[in-house]
Amino acid sequence: MTHSTSNNQWQADTYDDKLDFVSKMGGGILSLLQPQPGERVLDIGCGTADLTAEIAAAGAEAVGIDLSPEMIARGRDKHPHLSLSVENAYTYQPDGHFDAVFSNAALHWMKDAHAVAATVARALRIGGRFVAEFGGYRNVAALVEATEAALATHGYDPQGRNPWYFPTVGQYAAVLEEQGFLVTLAQHFDRPTPLHGESGVRDWLDMMADDFFHDVNAEDKAAIYQMVEQRLRPEHYRQGQWIADYRRLRVCAIKQAD
Repeated sequence: MTHSTSNNQWQADTYDDKLDFVSKMGGGILSLLQPQPGERVLDIGCGTADLTAEIAAAGAEAVGIDLSPEMIARGRDKHPHLSLSVENAYTYQPDGHFDAVFSNAALHWMKDAHAVAATVARALRIGGRFVAEFGGYRNVAALVEATEAALATHGYDPQGRNPWYFPTVGQYAAVLEEQGFLVTLAQHFDRPTPLHGESGVRDWLDMMADDFFHDVNAEDKAAIYQMVEQRLRPEHYRQGQWIADYRRLRVCAIKQAD
């Protein structure tokens, strides 16, 4: 689920322990993929490869790529039978064609959506399918707005820190259509997502939001985290549980003949 342009540093252990909902909530998109025995399937932004392993368990030949060496190393430890490699989704050159390309919770880290769509088109055979889910328009808007407001309060310009690409259905469908895809499904939906424990917001900021804090000293960062929690608590903390305001974009598309 990692990215091509961000400065975010991935800790694979934390990702698996405290952000395991990322792969657990990928089951719905896997049901749309419906991998078949004998198919070749590419997983872009595979993270620690739990969903890649599920694709392989269906009998497909699954190949996973991710920009993070830490994630790939953890994935290889957990799933030594899989073909996993450190690759940039902007420039990846596939070895032969795939029947399907899959991605879960990764494409929003890749701001050059046109480059990624071109990679997907290169990877797929004619008639092959692309199935993906990632952050859609206004995903984690409350978290972002609280963080940017807290940064500004402490004298940091919030502009230019947001590492994410959260498109509307129309924006992303247009990207795919430019690459010759027929978009067969596009859904944009709210998915409120529980975060683990009392430290859920802090863990999320630690894991996902390095780009917002690259020049922030430790003392200010602690104060900003506290302010973010204060801003979010009235609407996003319920019965001892932090709830992140996730909004997802889910798409299916078919590669057409040139």
